[in-house]
Amino acid sequence: MDVDASKRSWQVPAYDIHEFGPRRFPFCVGIPVINEGKRITAQLGRMQKLNLAADVIIGDGGSKDGSCAPELLRDLGVRTLLVKTGPGRLSAQMRMLFAYAIEQGYSGIVLIDGNGKDGVEAIPNFLEALEQGYDFVQGSRFLPGGREHNTPLDRKLGAKLIHAPLISAAARFRYTDTTNGFRAFSTRFLLHPAVQPFRDVFDTYNLHYYLSIKAPRLGLKVKEVAVTRIYPDSGPTPSKISGFSGKFEILKLLVLTSIGRYDP
Repeated sequence: MDVDASKRSWQVPAYDIHEFGPRRFPFCVGIPVINEGKRITAQLGRMQKLNLAADVIIGDGGSKDGSCAPELLRDLGVRTLLVKTGPGRLSAQMRMLFAYAIEQGYSGIVLIDGNGKDGVEAIPNFLEALEQGYDFVQGSRFLPGGREHNTPLDRKLGAKLIHAPLISAAARFRYTDTTNGFRAFSTRFLLHPAVQPFRDVFDTYNLHYYLSIKAPRLGLKVKEVAVTRIYPDSGPTPSKISGFSGKFEILKLLVLTSIGRYDP
């Protein structure tokens, strides 16, 4: 596909680029963050010890806590810091990360949250799946070999009884953990003419849901891999979704995506 021609129709939020080095690998790991404090620095430290065969890209939604200071990220092995200056929430950060990854020539991107809940040791499994030609890889704590700890009961029930069944039915592919943001995407998938992820309609969480459905429906290679997700034993739950209104918004986006509202 002609990437330059495709880019003319992309809707991507404005963002600043801070590059600390050249592209070194065919794949990258994208981490959307906002005010994650010590959680993201600790996570990057764990990732650095893995000597990943992938470049690390931070997609900052506008942190004010100093956790995305360029000199700090450089020392923690980050290749590029993207700072969103335009509007939008998580899906806007994803569009920013996807656009940069494609423009830099990466063949795929692993996406992992920056709040420290995910077991970074699974990242090589996602990279291996991309190398094997998979187009969408979903992390699941509920697969054999996966692990979850301290998952709030409402989230566990919602994931198993509502979220995964609805997404699976719409996708015609059985998923076990569709609320998990630990995923991988091939560039081929993101550039597929029937996908068109670079649209402003994707603003909050709907891009995650949409891509989960589109990959199997298009006949692309899809799989789940076992991951670990651990919530802290005490203190507030690391999440941007809270309260009844937040959960209702998630349900509304889930239903709209499942019935094809965001199809091109």
